[in-house]
This record gives sequence, C-alpha cells and structure tokens, in this order.
Amino acid sequence: MSTSVHAVHQGYLSLYLHIPFCRTKCNYCDFNTYAGIESLIPAYVDALVRGMEMWGRAVGPKSRVDTVFLGGGTPSLLPVEDTDRILQTCATAFELSPGAEVTLESNPGDLTHRLLEGLLAVGVNRLSIGVQSFNNAHLVALTRRHSAAEAAQAFRMARDAGFDSINLDLMYGLPRQSLSDWVETLDEALGLSPRHLSLYALTLEEGTPLWKDVDTGAVPESDSDLAADMYLHAEEALGRAGFVHYEISNWAKPGYECRHNLTYWRNGSYLGLGAGAHSYYGGYRFSDERNPRRYIERVTGLYEGRNNGQRGPADGRMVVTAEMLRRTAPIDHLEAIDEGLEMAETMMMGLRLMEGVSYEGFDGRFGRSLDSMYGAEVEELVGLGLLERCPSTGSGRAGLIRLTPRGRLLGNEVFGRFLSDEV
Repeated sequence: MSTSVHAVHQGYLSLYLHIPFCRTKCNYCDFNTYAGIESLIPAYVDALVRGMEMWGRAVGPKSRVDTVFLGGGTPSLLPVEDTDRILQTCATAFELSPGAEVTLESNPGDLTHRLLEGLLAVGVNRLSIGVQSFNNAHLVALTRRHSAAEAAQAFRMARDAGFDSINLDLMYGLPRQSLSDWVETLDEALGLSPRHLSLYALTLEEGTPLWKDVDTGAVPESDSDLAADMYLHAEEALGRAGFVHYEISNWAKPGYECRHNLTYWRNGSYLGLGAGAHSYYGGYRFSDERNPRRYIERVTGLYEGRNNGQRGPADGRMVVTAEMLRRTAPIDHLEAIDEGLEMAETMMMGLRLMEGVSYEGFDGRFGRSLDSMYGAEVEELVGLGLLERCPSTGSGRAGLIRLTPRGRLLGNEVFGRFLSDEV
C-alpha cells in the first residue's frame, strides 16, 4: 500500500479545464454539464482563474505545463476574452512550455470566423469539433443542435482561419444506423482532410434520456455486431487514407496525435480544474466539487482563506498529502492510489495504445518485471489471441505487449484481467 505522503519532483504537467456549460444537453450525455446556467459564466471563470493561481502556488514555479485541454460541456460558448484570461493565467501560474498543445472542444454551431481567429490569437492551437455524425436524421436523434452542412462549414471555417490541427469527434453504433450510413459519414469526414479523428461507439449511460427511450422500447437497441463491423471498416478506410491508428478510438496523421490524451493513456500526472474535473497527481486521484455554484463558492472560500499565502517548494520537490490537496482545491472525492492499482491502471490504459506496454518501461517505473506481476495473465490472453508479444528491435526478447486486432474489439475483457480482487 502507498503511504499518505508522496514526494513529487516538479516536471511536465497536463492541465484539464472543465467548462460545464451547454446551450442544450444531448440525450446521450452523462457528463457533468448543465444547460440554462450561462449567467454563471463570469463567476465561474473567476473561480477557474483563482483555482489555477492556487495550484501554481502549491506546486511551485518549476512545474511546466505541456498540454492544456479546455473540455466540457461546450468551451466554445465562452467569449474569447474569457478564454484569453484563462490561458494567460495558466502561463503565469505555471510555466507554459514552448510549443504547448492547447486544445479547445467546440460545437459546430458556435464557430464563426471571428471566434476562430480570436481563439488562434489567444493561444488555442488545436480544435476538437463535436460533429458526431454527418447524417441529419442521426443528428436529430441525438438531439444535436447543428446540421451536417453546418458541421462541414465549421471545419472549413476553422481551416480558413488558420487552424492546422483539427479533430473531428464521430459516433457509431447508433440506433437505426446502418453500415452504409456509417460509411457515408466517414467518407464525408475524410473528404474534409482532418488531421485527427476520434471515433466512439455509442454507450448508453443509465439515467440519460436516450437510455430511457431504449429501456422503454421507444428506440431500438444498437446491434453490437454491426458496431464491430463499423469499427473494422473505419480501421481499413482510415489506414488507406494515411491515418495512424494510435489508440483504440483515435486516428491521426503522423505528428498530430493528441499529446494531452497520451498523458492519460500513459498513466501520467495531470491536474483537472473546474466543476467535477478529475486529477491524478502525487499518488492520489481526486475530483473537484461537481455543482458549478458550489464550485464557485468553495474556490472563493479557499482563495480568500489561509491557502492564499501558500507557496510551493523552492527546490522543485514537494510532498503531496491529502491535507495539502484539500487546502488547494475544492475536492469532492479523494483516493490514495497504491502501487498495485497504479500497476493495473498502467496496464489497462497502456494497452489502449497501439504501441502497447513496454517491458522496459514497466520495469523502470515500478522496479519490478512485468512478467513477475502479470506473466500468467499475459500468457492466458496471448493464448486466447487477445494479446501479442512483439520483440525489441534487433533482439529476440519481447519488447512490448499489445492488443491484437481481435483484442481491440474485446478490450474490456482484456483490461479486467489485470484487476486483482483486492483492486
């Protein structure tokens, strides 16, 4: 078990900033987002800025932020001036590395030439557009507030404004979606020549309006075998188009992989700020207060209280404790991550990547060999055709393990094998 104290050498951080506002909430969404509370935006931005200032004081001046991700919700609802203020605070509270990746999630209907040019001017250099489908009937079924034509136009405007790194989010396995529907959506996306595509199978989250419609029979349940066929078609089509399949659900042109999400998949450290945002830092996983109004109140209380004088370590080494974290952020949930869970999560997240999990990297991180910890599980999964061992370049020894094509379709079956009963 890990202790309650964890020493951290200051280094690269990824920063996630949650913007919980939406004009309307989609029927499949169970994220911590809210419609109809846009009047809170000014106070919320104040709180987000104060939160960054407190974290900057806590972790010290040598913490370099390499990626920033404004997610939601709908960050494209923010006025450019608010986005500018957020990014300026990030650059002063931390050390924003040269060439940092700064991503902003957006809804196609929000994007205008003026907004896009403004976002580029204030430092956003990667745009993620939530298209979901280029089929208008499916967009209506998902209660999206844009049309297929508006989505295509939003992409073209972003490219014309000067954005080079643009991701399109698409969904497959939708109710009443045929394979030909999916092929047409994918062809439409490829015709725009994006640098990155994120393709997600629809997951019915209990309690959402769409889940209720399926549960009552008002909407038919998706066909999992058909969804698998859609995934296999995407692998083939995107490979022909020159995309690198670098994570189970993500494809990129070479050099355009999402560096921020790679932090998650490599089980690295990141700080999440905002209502319900999650962090993994200093041997702890924790999340902020979920309710936006309460988040504002709690950040204000921390900022005006004793934490305001807190300063990070001058020598670049800090000790993380639960008490220190609670003095710095409006934490709702806090969990100490012991070594067993960290190893399991490193396997589960790393196997999502096409590069797999390196034997050398695992040994170097934990001081234990991967085979000594998971040899039996790996052997079983290789026998089932779900994992494969790949030799190191120029040697006969296994350099890494990774999912097979079949394993990518049955990822959850694989990941669960690395969780012990205790974990």
